[in-house]
Amino acid sequence: MTADGEAVSQVSGSSTIQFEIPISHLRPWSPSDPFLYDLRVELVDQKNAVTDQVKSYFGMRSIRLGMVDGKLRPLLNGKFVFQMGLLDQGYWPDGIYTTPTDEALKSDLETARKFGFNLVRKHAKVEPQRWYYWADKLGLLVWEDMPSMWYLDDQPTLTRKQFETEWQTIIQQHQNSPAIVTWVPFNENWGAYDVSRIAVWTKTLDSSRLVDGNTGYNNAPGYRPAPGDPGNGDFADLHIYVGPGDPPQPSATRAAALGEYGGVGLIVPDHMWPGKHKAYEMQPTVEDLTKRFEQVQSNLLPLIKDKGLSAAVYTQLTDVEEEVNGITTYDRRFEKMDCQRIRAANEAVLAAARKLNGGQ
Repeated sequence: MTADGEAVSQVSGSSTIQFEIPISHLRPWSPSDPFLYDLRVELVDQKNAVTDQVKSYFGMRSIRLGMVDGKLRPLLNGKFVFQMGLLDQGYWPDGIYTTPTDEALKSDLETARKFGFNLVRKHAKVEPQRWYYWADKLGLLVWEDMPSMWYLDDQPTLTRKQFETEWQTIIQQHQNSPAIVTWVPFNENWGAYDVSRIAVWTKTLDSSRLVDGNTGYNNAPGYRPAPGDPGNGDFADLHIYVGPGDPPQPSATRAAALGEYGGVGLIVPDHMWPGKHKAYEMQPTVEDLTKRFEQVQSNLLPLIKDKGLSAAVYTQLTDVEEEVNGITTYDRRFEKMDCQRIRAANEAVLAAARKLNGGQ
């Protein structure tokens, strides 16, 4: 195992027995320092000749809930880091769910970093493994959604069994990514069922991460009522547009999150999908949209200190087919807000949270 090209640890053992690799002077992974260790695993025969070899990487970080300033909050490596996120649906105008290139996968995450966000909520989609590699490499926290069902009540036994099979597979496939800090089995009431049970089960599948059992439990798609608060999981999480409004407050067992807010739109001719265009609120110019974002972010500040808010996910990273509330257009060719001012507004939010750690 190496760090910055220097060997830091080496162990050997039987291929049939689990063993650990000790690390002295641990350097933890975080958005501010997304440090990754290089790993090489060799299989040797009885003559000590290498017969097979695998190279990989890993990051070391912890995520848990803990008390800070008298309120329960998510702690990254033992410190409260406000999770300032972007909703990311991962659509592309030339491939819909398929990204054109690896560089394109990387560029969306680079945009999130450039605008001062430290989190991406991958909404109702699972990306190729390379997307999570770039999140690990660039230093972005990830909330990973399970892709939503819709009319699950048509064949509940069949659909629910398949849902749980696929969710377990997703967790197993991506459990080694240091970037993923929260699993999100349900979004609003898009096919939600047995939410409390699924939240507990998700935690048993991976106890090293947080679980947001139902982000936006106050909302529903229309054909079914909102599921309501499941009462468990690691987050109490509402969706409020434009917000931030009055998000939930932490309890003795759950931190408080604003799983979606914002959604303010701007029409940019020649950079939009043809057809209808909508947002939760429209602004006429880049300047007006930037000012509106700054206003919304300033309203987060008292919620962090006084109400215990610990995470907020702005809608959204890019425009999609009908939705024009991205920070960039659907083709990624036009930034719809002033980047430096948005970054400064986000830094003010992150700084307010850092102060709650006693200045550390």
